[in-house]
Amino acid sequence: MTLAPDAVPAQPFDLPGWAHTYSGKVRDLYAPDDSEAGRALVAEHGDVVLVVASDRVSAFDHVLSPGIPDKGVVLTQLSLWWFEQLADLVPNHVVSTDVPAAVAGRAMICRRLEMFPVECVARGYLTGSGLAEYRVDGSVTGIALPEGLVDGSRLPEPIFTPATKAELGEHDENVPFEAVAEQIGAEAAEVLRDLTLAVYARAEGIARERGVILADTKLEFGVDPVTGAVTLGDEVLTPDSSRFWAADGWRPGTSQPSFDKQFVRDWLVSEASGWDRAGDAPPPALPADVVERTRARYLEAYERLTGRPLF
Repeated sequence: MTLAPDAVPAQPFDLPGWAHTYSGKVRDLYAPDDSEAGRALVAEHGDVVLVVASDRVSAFDHVLSPGIPDKGVVLTQLSLWWFEQLADLVPNHVVSTDVPAAVAGRAMICRRLEMFPVECVARGYLTGSGLAEYRVDGSVTGIALPEGLVDGSRLPEPIFTPATKAELGEHDENVPFEAVAEQIGAEAAEVLRDLTLAVYARAEGIARERGVILADTKLEFGVDPVTGAVTLGDEVLTPDSSRFWAADGWRPGTSQPSFDKQFVRDWLVSEASGWDRAGDAPPPALPADVVERTRARYLEAYERLTGRPLF
C-alpha cells in the first residue's frame, strides 16, 4: 500500500480506556489499555476491540487524499443494519455501540474472533475478477459456467468463490473450494460456504425489494472463543465489500454503475488525472467534485437499502 501526497493516515484518536493497535486502509483498531477505564472495559465485555471506520478511501492499492466525508459512518451504520437483518442466520461480532463520543457513529466494540484466513465471496452476477477468470477458461475458481456470459450477466445460481487473504497492499487471490478445504479442513470449509451463500441469498432478496442488485459480496468469519460458534466479523454488505447496482440501470454486456468509489477509480484512470497507474508516482489529490459525487453514492446506497436517511 502506498499513500498519495498528504494522505497520511489520520492520527490515532485519544480515547479513554483504549490504545491504538493497528491501522489498515480504512479501519483503525484499538484494544483496552491498562488504565482503570481499560480494565473496566475488559470486565464488562471480555476480550474486545474497538473497530473505527475512517473516511479514508483507497483505489489500486493506494490510500488517496482527501478522504470521503462521512464514509466511515456509512460503512459502520450500514454494517450494523445488515447485522440486524442477518441475526437469525449467523451470529456477529458486535458487542456494543456505546463508544467514545469522538468516534460515535463510526465505531463498534467487537468480540475478538479467531479469524479464518479466507475471504468468503459469493457471486450472483459475473463481473470483476470473476469475469476475468471466466474469459480465460469459462469458469470461476474451478466452477464451470455456461457459455456466452458477459459483464453483468446473472448466474444460473449464486456461487461461492473464496480467496486467500493477502498482506496489506497485495491482492487477494481467488482459489478453488478444494484449496480452502485443505487449508482449514473440509468441515469448516463447508460451513463457510453454506453460511456465505445463505447470507448472500438473504441480502440479495432484501436489496432486490429496494431496487438494488447485489452482484457479489465478500464476507469474513471467525470462531468466537467464548461460544465456539462460527461468527460473522469485520464489515458486512457495504459498498466497500460488495457490488451494488441500481436494478433499473442493469445492462448486461457493459460495465454497471455501482454504489461505491467508482467515481474515484474512473477519474484516476482518466486523462484528467494525469496519473500513470503503471508508474511509481502516487496518485494526485482527488478533485472536489469526485469527492462529493462519491460521498453521494455511499449515502444513496445506505438510504436505498435501509429505507431511511442517515442524517
